[in-house]
Amino acid sequence: MTDTDTETVTIATAAYPLDWFDSFADFEAKAERWVGAAVSEGAELLVFPEYGAMELASLGGKAVAADLEGALSEVAKHTPAMNETFSKLAAEHGVYILGPSGPVFTGNRPVNRATLHGPHGVVGHQDKQIMTRFEREDWDVVPGDEGLNIFETPLGRLGVVICYDSEFPLLSRKLAEEGVEILLAPSCTETSAGYWRVRIGSMARALENQCAVVHAPLVGTADWCAGCEENTGAAAIYGPPDRDWPSDGVLAKGTLDAPGWVVGTVSRGLIAKTRADGGVLNLRHWDEQETRLANGTKVVAAS
Repeated sequence: MTDTDTETVTIATAAYPLDWFDSFADFEAKAERWVGAAVSEGAELLVFPEYGAMELASLGGKAVAADLEGALSEVAKHTPAMNETFSKLAAEHGVYILGPSGPVFTGNRPVNRATLHGPHGVVGHQDKQIMTRFEREDWDVVPGDEGLNIFETPLGRLGVVICYDSEFPLLSRKLAEEGVEILLAPSCTETSAGYWRVRIGSMARALENQCAVVHAPLVGTADWCAGCEENTGAAAIYGPPDRDWPSDGVLAKGTLDAPGWVVGTVSRGLIAKTRADGGVLNLRHWDEQETRLANGTKVVAAS
């Protein structure tokens, strides 16, 4: 770490509901309220959920917002202005904000992109890598082809695994190998089962990589918004269940489907200590799986 790096990071993760807007100014007012509330609790890093940008579909009217293709195009149209709003708020408050993800057209079909904003502007973005069945079969939202990005910030090395990506361990493993300390996992899940998949994935990634994972879900109903009509989840921050961490790995967790911020503090020093001398050394011992697998498998039949 450099002299300007932060040893502990206060993180606000959002359980975020979609709202109807009659004007972009209404969206800006909501963003200002939410960011202001998190900053008032001492947050230095704010995480919004997957597809939180879809509320901008309301600006196209009811027919557009209710149409799968129309909603994507309408939101993409307003995404540059949304990014300007969050960059302005990050600069005003001196914080880092992972904005709500949404569709961005880089070709014929959109990717699902989350943008990280800092005090000096846009740090970078992460496109979702592995698409769900709904994204593939119904929405035709495609994976980004830029790979994984690592965000070097005074708050630590950050990585983003959007929703379904958090359920695939090799993505997070690659980021951890490159020194990522905090993984951000924004999500949008319709059912309780979907929420638990992301929650279990997030907790497993924290265990495997001996790091913190921040889960920010979309919550509530928005029957007017195509693709995001029903949303279930609880915001949380997870760590490895190890020495000096909570025994269940839960640093902070909100109530299921309750909108608002969940705030917790992550120690980068403890992450480093755990990776170097934890009760177990999952990150260091990961490659031993390959050695064991090289011995092959065999079927042992019961008599």
